[in-house]
Amino acid sequence: MIRNYFKTAFRNLQKNKVFSLINISGLTIGLTAFWLIALYVANELSFDTYHQNADRIYRVVEHGSWDGGKFDLTGTSAPFAAALKADYPEIKEAVRFDIEGGGTLTYQNKHLQADDIMFTDNSVFKIFTYHFLYGDAKTALAKPQSIVLTKTLAKNIFGDASLALNKTIYFENNYPNLVTGVIDDVPANSHFTFSGLRSFPQNFTEEWGQIHLYTYILLAKEASLQKLEAKLPAFYTKYLKAALGPMNYRMELQPLKSIHLHSNLTAEMSANGSMSLIYTFSIVAILILIIAAINYMNLSTARASIRIKEIGVRKVTGSSKAQLIILFLSESVLLTLIASVAAVILISILMPWFKQLTGKQLNLWEFGVLYTMLLLSVFSLITGIVSGIYPALFLSGFRIIPALKGQAGSQEGNILFRKVMVAFQFIITICMIAGSLIIYQQLHYVLKKDLGFNKDQVLTFHVENREVRNQIPALKAQLLQNPLIENVSAAGNPIGNNNIGQTGYTAEVNGKMDSRPRIAQAFMVDESFIPTLQIKLSSGRNFSENMQTDKDKAVIVNETLVKEVGLKDPVGKKIETGVDEKGNHLVYEIVGVAKDFHIYSLQHKIEPLILQLPPQPKDKDNLYVRISKSNVPAAIKYLEDTYRKFDPEHPVDYHFLDQNFAQRYKDEQKQGTILLIFTILAIAIACLGLFGLVTFMAEQRTKEIGIRKVLGASISSIVGLLSTDFLKLVFLAMLIASPIAYYGMEKWLQDFAYRINISWWIFALAGFIALIIALFTISFKSIKAALANPVKSLRSE
Repeated sequence: MIRNYFKTAFRNLQKNKVFSLINISGLTIGLTAFWLIALYVANELSFDTYHQNADRIYRVVEHGSWDGGKFDLTGTSAPFAAALKADYPEIKEAVRFDIEGGGTLTYQNKHLQADDIMFTDNSVFKIFTYHFLYGDAKTALAKPQSIVLTKTLAKNIFGDASLALNKTIYFENNYPNLVTGVIDDVPANSHFTFSGLRSFPQNFTEEWGQIHLYTYILLAKEASLQKLEAKLPAFYTKYLKAALGPMNYRMELQPLKSIHLHSNLTAEMSANGSMSLIYTFSIVAILILIIAAINYMNLSTARASIRIKEIGVRKVTGSSKAQLIILFLSESVLLTLIASVAAVILISILMPWFKQLTGKQLNLWEFGVLYTMLLLSVFSLITGIVSGIYPALFLSGFRIIPALKGQAGSQEGNILFRKVMVAFQFIITICMIAGSLIIYQQLHYVLKKDLGFNKDQVLTFHVENREVRNQIPALKAQLLQNPLIENVSAAGNPIGNNNIGQTGYTAEVNGKMDSRPRIAQAFMVDESFIPTLQIKLSSGRNFSENMQTDKDKAVIVNETLVKEVGLKDPVGKKIETGVDEKGNHLVYEIVGVAKDFHIYSLQHKIEPLILQLPPQPKDKDNLYVRISKSNVPAAIKYLEDTYRKFDPEHPVDYHFLDQNFAQRYKDEQKQGTILLIFTILAIAIACLGLFGLVTFMAEQRTKEIGIRKVLGASISSIVGLLSTDFLKLVFLAMLIASPIAYYGMEKWLQDFAYRINISWWIFALAGFIALIIALFTISFKSIKAALANPVKSLRSE
């Protein structure tokens, strides 16, 4: 019986080739878009799930607030791990990570740059699941100066990963590390990755106030997280209050599997995803599929008049309503299955491009060939039933006698349904068009906004060799001998990478030090930094190499710090920040106030900033070089050649400063591109539906159009006859879509501290684009119908 249903359904699809092709095309595009997004979402949700104990692993993070400041840090200090494990029996294991374990590796005559190596404890392999190819996980990092390499790094160093074990490699200053293990590469769906893990120096520890490590804990199987969290406030009183001072402090235990999508704190180990983005893309995928399903519903119900007699005959010959429903559902399921096969082929073709766009290692057969095919089949079945249920119920509901006469009865409800569905399609597409326009506008804004300094023609690179850092003045002098090098500066970090450190400080107010602690970004720069970046000073002076006291007694602050503290005449005021080796407070004098400039991307507000001269040559580990626009290649070549004289082993791995900032918006650019592409697909599917409906209407009204032309109707009036109702629906969709799109994009823009104001014309433009596309789609068939010879359409009358 089922076989006969599908055979009949297949014959009907063959008989109506145009409508079958339109429906299959729409569903193919919809299924392709849905499955691509589903693979992306599945990958994002899979982060860190491969660890055997993932449900019991937590990251320790800190939150603090007080009158005058707050912090939300992923970092902890060195004593955290041992103290947590000792004080709380619920914690089975604890481990620390220090991301500053990388650098240049040397083995025999080979030098490799590996900046993604971390220091950690031997307990790391008791908490996290990493597959050992060579070596013993229990003892791999038990001794100082040990290192575990990933398979790729081991292969790059030794040519063959199996040769790595028990070999000695050297870091800076010939510091030896014995290779005690080789593990598989860390899966890409991890919230942090590395190419190697080094053991901490023996008895490594630091003060409680030195917050720069990452701490993870493993709960015992029987432990209660709620009971443990109830005990944590005592930890601050016991260990941290003396170092951090009085504040509202809260320690948070973040579940490992939630970090990638739910954490956005200061100093994340890598760029995390966004759950709101997952929701957005999931909604987009579902809406695109709904648009495709609506096409089928609309075309199937619109063609009801063609199948009235067929239905009447089937009922006379004994077909029940249930049998007719199954027949019509068989058609929709068959059509969806054909579309699914086409979608699989299309996905296979598009997958390399989609992987490059998303930057993820996606695979159509991510869940296995058999499981994926089963999943696609079930999904196709459900999609076919959902899209076909209304047409099936509608078509099977005709009464026998009117059906045999070709009378469909009142169609008002059916026509209203089709109009609502068309309007709904264009509500979705207009929302997506408006969203794409706003994302583009915001990205253009952040990339072009004045950052408070001149980022053009400035490149930065890290100075790996410590000996070269001692020779920075000589290096700068040689570089400046060439007129293509306009200025050179040294600093502790490259700005634009969102990784400048913070420090606590107090400031002089009304002649005495304010007791309230505050937080500021701390940045070490030399006296050339401000002129190199062309930063303006609102008062005071720049650092001077001729004034010896500037090195340990002077700071430059930004305008935001001055406003936060409430300083009226800031130059000459004192700032206290940190302590020296003897525990004495370090006091500095404000010698200048810099106009606010961005050292982070525009997702972040400008915060109080303290600029200091590097206290030691080792702190001058990043160079900023402003080059001439007249001959960029020659300037870069001169830079590389000059630097090679000082450091033959390390090449100049430079990055332009504007690219540093642009890189921070990489995820938003991907979001915008993906949304734009799927917006185009949604428009294409909606237009396919419109084209099908107009084609059917033109065929149904062929004789009416012929009579109107004979009576003198113009081509424009006939086009208007076929188009007006649809264009009204698009206009109505614009009115409904605008507030929905506004609300959604306001939410998206909240991720930026500096953002555009959404203007009304964006929604007007989105509606106008949709209107033009709809008009073009409708007019194509309408004009063709209007130009047809009326004699042919009236010949049978």
